[in-house]
Amino acid sequence: MSNVRTRIAPSPTGDPHVGTAYIALFNLCFARQHGGRFVLRIEDTDQARSTAESEQAILDSLKWLGLDWDEGPDVGGDFGPYRQSERMGIYRQYAEQLVKEGHAFYCFATPAELDQMRQEQMARGETPKYDGRSLALSYDEVQRRLENMEPHVIRMKVPHQGVCEISDMLRGNIQIDWAQVDMQILLKADGMPTYHLANVVDDHLMEITHVIRGEEWINSAPKHQLLYQYFGWEMPTLCHLPLLRNPDKSKLSKRKNPTSILYYQRMGYLPEAMLNYLGRMGWSMPDEREKFSLYDMLSEFDINRVSLGGPIFDTEKLRWLNGCWIREELDADLFAQRLQNWAYNRETLMPILPHLQQRVEILSDVAPIASFLVSGMLDLSEDRFLRESKLEKSELLKLLQFALWRLEALRHWQRELIFEEIKLLATQLEVKLKDFLAPLFVAIAGTSASISVMDSMVFLGPDLSRARIRHAIEVLGGVSKKQTKKLEKDYAQLGKAAQGKDA
Repeated sequence: MSNVRTRIAPSPTGDPHVGTAYIALFNLCFARQHGGRFVLRIEDTDQARSTAESEQAILDSLKWLGLDWDEGPDVGGDFGPYRQSERMGIYRQYAEQLVKEGHAFYCFATPAELDQMRQEQMARGETPKYDGRSLALSYDEVQRRLENMEPHVIRMKVPHQGVCEISDMLRGNIQIDWAQVDMQILLKADGMPTYHLANVVDDHLMEITHVIRGEEWINSAPKHQLLYQYFGWEMPTLCHLPLLRNPDKSKLSKRKNPTSILYYQRMGYLPEAMLNYLGRMGWSMPDEREKFSLYDMLSEFDINRVSLGGPIFDTEKLRWLNGCWIREELDADLFAQRLQNWAYNRETLMPILPHLQQRVEILSDVAPIASFLVSGMLDLSEDRFLRESKLEKSELLKLLQFALWRLEALRHWQRELIFEEIKLLATQLEVKLKDFLAPLFVAIAGTSASISVMDSMVFLGPDLSRARIRHAIEVLGGVSKKQTKKLEKDYAQLGKAAQGKDA
């Protein structure tokens, strides 16, 4: 197999996900196995949610794990630029080409029309999808609307009948009815491409030979295959890896399992152990040994050894494996070095020392006061929350859940921004800021008698801070699906009320 080129294409819209590292690992191993090249491309067409911080976190977390790439936004290459936001001039010409050749069309349906259409389809028990109404417009009508600058998107045409056959390296022949495939938007009203168009165009222009991705993309494969046919391009070989799952077999999600790579780094997991564990997700060494290095995996890699059963991401098993690496691979000197690199170093400690200095009288006071800053999940109890707060348990749950949602939506993790969001939320809920902060103090530091909770969250970082709030919610009994729906409705009302005041 010559000139193999694989890629990973994460979106910089949140915390770097362990699923990204899992897919990156298998792409890297496949490329190295065949003497090929591994590419990292940033898919940041969602400008409203993409951030430079998130992109940097992706790069840093993958490098921390020991993964490297041959081409990317930070190392360059012959097929750049490697950020989609820097390739905006490329996509429109391809979308317009499809329109010109009769494979795509201008769609003028308004959001209100589309909502009504979907509601009517669902009422009839049909799968909601675009019904092709703009295809009935005459050429002259389309031109008139374009000249009048009416908002529009470009959609691809899709067959109404028949079956699409997809060839997959692991799954063989996959058949999907065309009736299940929507007329995908290719170019949005603001001129930005959707994932599907940008993905296909970039994979072609970057000469990607093998697309190794998660199985959640199987249903999108017909759209991609059709685009390759429309353009007259050779489609890369597809390989859909099994999804990572929680111990209860549900799709891995941050609600049930920490999913951010940076969370595991902040918790003190070794990168070698983390990569080892990800390598065990659906794959195994020929001799079935559980502990192996990246070098071992690269030496023995065969993608045909991937099992399609949903691999279970079990944090207890990861802890056990991490313990094996600590005991078997680190002598006392290396152990001390890892501890120092992880947290006990000048760069890590300096931001927090001024806060600690104001609260200590002797040096031995530091460890008890600062222990929560170098801990994982805290040993919390419901009684502690009720002792240190004036609010009822149901109010505490609501407050913490709302705070979590607000902090999950925060694009830039800075002290002032965190404080602004928390203060605004307290105002919207008509809760005194002091009362609002009390359970956050307990969730983050284990007690309200601590340094500023804002400074603590900045020091801990977004991943561990959010994880501790989720843990606090569970300690208080958790939120059921029924409760979640009610809270989501109440939370949405806060947003509407705020918009009404702004208006």
